[in-house]
Amino acid sequence: MKPQQRADQHYVSQVPESYGKPPPGLRRHMFDVIFEADTPAGRRFDIALVFAIMLSILVVVLDSVPGLHREYGTTLNLVEWSFTVLFSIEYLARVICVQRPWRYAAGFYGVIDLLAVLPTYFSLLVPGSNLFLDIRILRLLRVFRIFKLTLYIEEYTRLGEALSASRRKIMVFLSVVLMAILILGTVMYVVEGPQNGYTSIPVAMYWATVTMTTVGYGDITPHTHLGKAIASFMMLMGWGILAVPTGIVTAELSARHADRRQGAARILAARDCPSCGSSGHEAASRFCKDCGASL
Repeated sequence: MKPQQRADQHYVSQVPESYGKPPPGLRRHMFDVIFEADTPAGRRFDIALVFAIMLSILVVVLDSVPGLHREYGTTLNLVEWSFTVLFSIEYLARVICVQRPWRYAAGFYGVIDLLAVLPTYFSLLVPGSNLFLDIRILRLLRVFRIFKLTLYIEEYTRLGEALSASRRKIMVFLSVVLMAILILGTVMYVVEGPQNGYTSIPVAMYWATVTMTTVGYGDITPHTHLGKAIASFMMLMGWGILAVPTGIVTAELSARHADRRQGAARILAARDCPSCGSSGHEAASRFCKDCGASL
């Protein structure tokens, strides 16, 4: 099996394998259909599930429009309950067909699957909680398994690794930014005062955050010349602040990408023994490490 094929298989099956495959039988067939996206039945199931999720989100969005709610509220509510029953059955099927149901239920996808159905049931007890049904959009992450977009999953993993490796640098950077916001916000509170909208240091810190991130809501603005000068300085400083974390993560990604390319080059350069088929030889090897035949 080629290295890329091994990586593809790892990214596609690592989550279902952790739940445990049941023995051959009905549960095993359910497991193959529900969790194995590389089978024809599993692909069709997941594609149908994605369309159902998208339609359920569309129903929630349409129901939030006052005119549509007044005219088609009953129909939309019925459709939403149909989706809820469907997702409830799907969730129970996932729990039943795995060997370790608690691992699935406590995992990321298990929690998301549960949150996809709970808001509708909560709406019977707490009016208005059905607005949280939009959390179902998180379940569209399954599309990565359906279409075998292993490249994107691998890049997602690399990004997570880079963020984790850069967390100390990012934390130091954020602490410096918070100190700057505290100091400059306090200065603006002193310079402008409550008469210009800076009624407290927390309010001035809010203005400093909005200004340094170059958002500029305009709800609080400096009126004095000194305050405008400080604001201009903070806006210019904000450009550099936005670039720093990007540079940190990009540098980490580049370093990890270079390491992976070097590792892949070593694997590709390795040769298989023509005599016994043994693999894993270094590029400079002249004889097989197992049988001693010439390479």
